[in-house]
Amino acid sequence: MELKWLEDFVSLAETRSFSRSAELRHVTQPAFSRRIQALEAWLGTELIDRSVYPTRLTAAGQVFYEQALAMLSQFHEARTLLRGHTATPAATIEFAVPHTLSLTYFPRWLQRIEAQLGPVHTRLRALNVHDAVLSLVEGGCDLVMGYHHPSHPVALDPARYDMLTLGIEPISPFSAPGRAGRPRYTLPGTPDEPVPYLSYTPNAYLGRMTEVIIANAPARLSLDRLYETDMAEGLKAMALAGHGIAFLPHSAVEDAVADGKLIRLDRAMRGTTEGQFTLTMEIRLYRDKLAAQGDDARQVLVRKLWDTVTGELAQGTA
Repeated sequence: MELKWLEDFVSLAETRSFSRSAELRHVTQPAFSRRIQALEAWLGTELIDRSVYPTRLTAAGQVFYEQALAMLSQFHEARTLLRGHTATPAATIEFAVPHTLSLTYFPRWLQRIEAQLGPVHTRLRALNVHDAVLSLVEGGCDLVMGYHHPSHPVALDPARYDMLTLGIEPISPFSAPGRAGRPRYTLPGTPDEPVPYLSYTPNAYLGRMTEVIIANAPARLSLDRLYETDMAEGLKAMALAGHGIAFLPHSAVEDAVADGKLIRLDRAMRGTTEGQFTLTMEIRLYRDKLAAQGDDARQVLVRKLWDTVTGELAQGTA
């Protein structure tokens, strides 16, 4: 049983609406419904009466609602207690960052910020984009760094959350080289000879970006999905080994491209326009406005870092 299932159930009990609770919990309605079903399966009983509208709790759900509130209260009290007794060497900023950015952009970005601010004690949680945003909403981190694209915006209320745009990140298709330094695989492929395709899992943010590229491609792409993972580094390793093409963020492959181990397809292929299979995302930084007003040492440090980044962006040096 997961803590977020309890939080989902309490939200549903209070809103009596799957769609509204899914919106408040920053998750799609199908995913939210699956989590409620998972909780019911774990408990072995139905909590929600789905035969009426608005949604209401079953008799078992009414009983469990009180228990869920008590358990959540105990969890949060335990966290507060343990944090108060855990010695830390200095004020530490907690970041939630998608896996790819945590390995590529974040280390260089932090090094640049520390050159102006001095050493910063940080704790980083590498999560997918959805869980990173959820961590900020639930108070599990101080700052979130993540991708943004208009087709799949991050659903954070600007009245509650501050945002800075740090830079951009293109994502393009790449292939290992074949003979004479040409790409081993090329696009668009044909129905008779589809291109071996290394794919993200459907719920991965970069997978959604890839689907946007494929949907907007100037010609229909014939792809044979051979492999799936939610990690860009996993796709990169498979592409390097020559298993197929992968759509990868540029920051993840710049060394491999410089060494000639990967080739960007919409730049190297004849008959293609540079960038026709490329999508550009923003890299953004978010914070909770209310939490940032605190006067403890960690929040003071968060404000100093935020002001440093804001000043850097204003000077155009980012």
